[in-house]
Amino acid sequence: ALPAIALSTDTSILTAVGNDYGFDDVFRRQVEALASPGDVVIGISTSGNSPNVFRAVEAAREIGCKTMALLGKDGGVIAPIVDIPVIVPVSHTPHIQECHLTIIHLICDLLERKLFGEAEKA
Repeated sequence: ALPAIALSTDTSILTAVGNDYGFDDVFRRQVEALASPGDVVIGISTSGNSPNVFRAVEAAREIGCKTMALLGKDGGVIAPIVDIPVIVPVSHTPHIQECHLTIIHLICDLLERKLFGEAEKA
């Protein structure tokens, strides 16, 4: 098993940081608290311009994390600041999100195969 955390699932931290720091910092504050050098931080933004994702990736880079982003359209302002930008070059948000979902599943499968060998056949 590999440790992973979805920063969008804890409503307590989202509302606390949103109220005290602003919504643009809801992911940045969590990255500052949880990430360590060498970790991988993946941002997801269909526009490539989400301020909260941008600030989280910035914080991750400052900490010494590897960064990746799943983006749409032209990659926006996030694409140039991540180590690996994965851009779905279309404008229709639902199509971008469908592609992001598939990409996430492919990344997980490839990582498991690379780190733990071929998956068992069901």
